[in-house]
Amino acid sequence: QAQLVESGGGVVQAGDSLRLSCAGSGRSFWNYDMGWFRQAPGKEREFVAARSWSGYSTWYADSVKGRFTISRDNAKNTVYLQMNSLKPEDTAVYYCAADTNLVARLSRPQELDYWGQGTQVTVFS
Repeated sequence: QAQLVESGGGVVQAGDSLRLSCAGSGRSFWNYDMGWFRQAPGKEREFVAARSWSGYSTWYADSVKGRFTISRDNAKNTVYLQMNSLKPEDTAVYYCAADTNLVARLSRPQELDYWGQGTQVTVFS
């Protein structure tokens, strides 16, 4: 059974960095767009970043542009989210997702093919 498993979350101070990982298993995700979403308490899940299956295209939410970087290693079946200059408003559960056309389905995230279980990121000031 194919699944995604996130890791790397934690509790950090504002201005610190974290790198999240999302490892795929049960199938190869080389031909899937991969992305990260987050959900803060009391808020809806929101898009953070995505990278195309080819690796040539990336997309970021305005709130994280210039601070977060998404990358992928298809040989390891893993996608990463490097988060720098973290802010308290970045506090959320971070989820990775995979889909054959992820960006086209951003408005309907419930339709994405695969989701991980999430990893908590807490940033205190």
